[in-house]
Amino acid sequence: MPFSYPYPRPAVSCDVVVFTMRHDDLAVLLVRRRDEPFKGSWALPGGFLNENESLERAATRELYEETGVSSVKLEQLATFGDPGRDPRGHTVTVAWLTFLVAEVTIVAGDDAAEAAWHPLRTLDIEGVRGSSSKKSAKKKEKPSKRKGVRLAFDHAKIIAMAYQRLCRHLDTPLRDVAFDLLPPRFTLAELRRTYEVVFGKKITPHMVKKQLVVRGLVVPATSKPAPKPSAQLYRWNRR
Repeated sequence: MPFSYPYPRPAVSCDVVVFTMRHDDLAVLLVRRRDEPFKGSWALPGGFLNENESLERAATRELYEETGVSSVKLEQLATFGDPGRDPRGHTVTVAWLTFLVAEVTIVAGDDAAEAAWHPLRTLDIEGVRGSSSKKSAKKKEKPSKRKGVRLAFDHAKIIAMAYQRLCRHLDTPLRDVAFDLLPPRFTLAELRRTYEVVFGKKITPHMVKKQLVVRGLVVPATSKPAPKPSAQLYRWNRR
């Protein structure tokens, strides 16, 4: 007689939020779904766990199978388990986050009909700087009139939380040594651009020096000063 569990067993999946900077925009990697539900809609790369597979392994595998992206550091973001989030049945997904300092080649595969980078401002997401829904709110438009890419499942909610985590990493850049938004060595101009793109606002060189250099969060990467101050390389002051 087959064993039966006394409690329901929801399905488990993993979804991955991949950010990068493109042309002074913060962009997120999305795939167009080939199959139902939400066929033809844009969604985060992800999928169901295989038997005896770890969560991080599943996230890494799904990201590679659907986009060709591999060898990235993943940070676990949160778990989303609303009973109605997936029309196929009760599905609990574990979301992961990563940031690519440099763009990589994207190749759609598995059940993804297409994979592409989307500027964050073009997505219909609440509570994210520069997103289409935030602009609509300023214009006092009704939700039905919002323009922007609508995402499958609850992926807009997941991306919004991932964006807040990204901002937190820049607010406290020394807290997590495993998560980087810049190369190991960078100029102050590159550092300022990263903050401007992520936060979506102008930041003066003076603010960078006051908040990051004077406070010792970033330090010169070499003992010998560069011929020009603008060419001086810095690093995070992580011991």
